[in-house]
Amino acid sequence: MSQITNDTEFKQALKDLDESSQRLIAARFVEHVLPLSTDERIARVVKVAADNEASADELSSALRTAKAATFDSHTRCGSEGNWKEQAGYFVSRAAVAALTPCEQCSSGSPAWQAAMSSRMARTSMEIYADDMSTTNESEQQYKILSDYLNS
Repeated sequence: MSQITNDTEFKQALKDLDESSQRLIAARFVEHVLPLSTDERIARVVKVAADNEASADELSSALRTAKAATFDSHTRCGSEGNWKEQAGYFVSRAAVAALTPCEQCSSGSPAWQAAMSSRMARTSMEIYADDMSTTNESEQQYKILSDYLNS
């Protein structure tokens, strides 16, 4: 398979993945932005999401934990919209997406939802740092997915 270079190819490739592969690639997207979160629960949750041998109970428990972390991080953002906290919130949302079953995902693709939340996390941190010249998260995701599909 060739390299993915745009969102159209990216979204189609994600759509073609089965549910397990959706979760595994979504976990990789979250891992890439994990340093933007200070919530240790998310790191543990992502390990479960990235485990191809995780049981249904482990996945369900991890999803509950990720949802709790999302709620907690949303509360920390405050009315002022602290961008650093907002980044952590979006990382948590990406983790929730990674663990959400396909049939419960509004976009039909948990990996797509995780990708979009990861991009929002990166953008929030760039705003916080007043530096929009850093990593293009979309391009990083194209590479992550291309490498996954080519392996």
